Amino acid sequence: MSKKNTFSRRAFLGTSILGVAGLTLIPGCKITPPSDTLRIGFIGLGRQAIYLLSSFIKIDGVKVVAGADVYIRKNERFLQYVTAHYEELGEKADVKVYENYKELLERKDIDAVVIASPDHWHYHMATDAVSAGKDVYLEKPLTFTIAEGQKLVEAVRNADAILGVGSQQRSDVNFEYAVKMARGGNLGKIEKVDVFVGTDPHPFPYNEPEEEVPADLQWNAWLGPNPYVHYNHVLNPPISLNPLQDEKIWGAWRWYKETGGGLMTDWGAHMFDIAQWGLDMDDSGPAKIIPAGFEDAAYLKYIYDSGLEMEVKPFNGETRGVKFWGSDGWIEISRDAFNASDESLKPVVNETDVPYEARAGHHENFVQAVKDKVDPAVSVETGHRTNTICVLGNIAHELGRPLEWDPVSESFKDGTDPIHLTREYNNDFTL
Repeated sequence: MSKKNTFSRRAFLGTSILGVAGLTLIPGCKITPPSDTLRIGFIGLGRQAIYLLSSFIKIDGVKVVAGADVYIRKNERFLQYVTAHYEELGEKADVKVYENYKELLERKDIDAVVIASPDHWHYHMATDAVSAGKDVYLEKPLTFTIAEGQKLVEAVRNADAILGVGSQQRSDVNFEYAVKMARGGNLGKIEKVDVFVGTDPHPFPYNEPEEEVPADLQWNAWLGPNPYVHYNHVLNPPISLNPLQDEKIWGAWRWYKETGGGLMTDWGAHMFDIAQWGLDMDDSGPAKIIPAGFEDAAYLKYIYDSGLEMEVKPFNGETRGVKFWGSDGWIEISRDAFNASDESLKPVVNETDVPYEARAGHHENFVQAVKDKVDPAVSVETGHRTNTICVLGNIAHELGRPLEWDPVSESFKDGTDPIHLTREYNNDFTL
């Protein structure tokens, strides 16, 4: 069993951003000469971006040169971390920050961007990036809506860009092993799958009290395409610069219908992704979605055309993970544990002290994919299919009835209004 993940500034400085020693390279990852440096900018500089920064900045052949956020103090924190890293290496930091991400995208010397903004910005930032000739590492879930995902797939392919999705469990050797067992026949025929992403299947309505917007935060710019909601610090957690103190909580925008998709998209983007991979369904998806309480479903249920059922239910306490049930045995996998019906199905579990979000394998995979101009471990299409499952679960729960879905045409088969595939936009934004 791997050790629990923790995060602190000390851990960042000691084992992440300044800890160059001990960087694990994925098999076959070549060392890149200085003349072939990939220059990267970061868009969205909150807690997740700092995790990603601590990993990307250590990869051979990568140079972090820019960051953008509408919260000025987070720009300043980014500058501090990047400058400290390069000074530690005896190099001069050549990094600039922007309040408007489009200024970053205008720079011809930037090859790729890492987007770690709130979900409601993903589609617009990513399409702007590929239109500007940048390759993109985009945090999961891919987009806020299914229609945005469809459009983003089209935009990436039309631009001949590389887009990798931050579903980093695909680069975890234990998850890879679980999928190998499921797809390799070691469990016999896969008969059903259990996926647990958390206790609540749908985001709560936004009901936080209104607070004064910090002077250095552009709230309307943070909202961007989103309809207006009032500011509360939980949506964009504050930090301190003197003394330097990072966020103490994750941004709670992910929990509310108005600003996110709840646990269904936050953790579903990870766990449904593994289920789809294990079922060899990266280019497809379920045909029916049944919310709990309908048609004798005790839990949210997805049914594929083959008849295979996937339920969103706990199988190991409150552990978020995936369980594959086969005719000859079962395996269950999470970030902290691997269990199986037989000892012969278990791998050697790898242990590490590096926080999960900061492990380098997935990020190295993206960097190498950009250099080789090939799709990374999680392509835009794969990220879109996974996110579609997440969002369809929320739609079925909200409408309070089963849905019939055509995974080929990506449309409803039961007359459900396609308006549920998109959302309302604000501030002159459109799909």
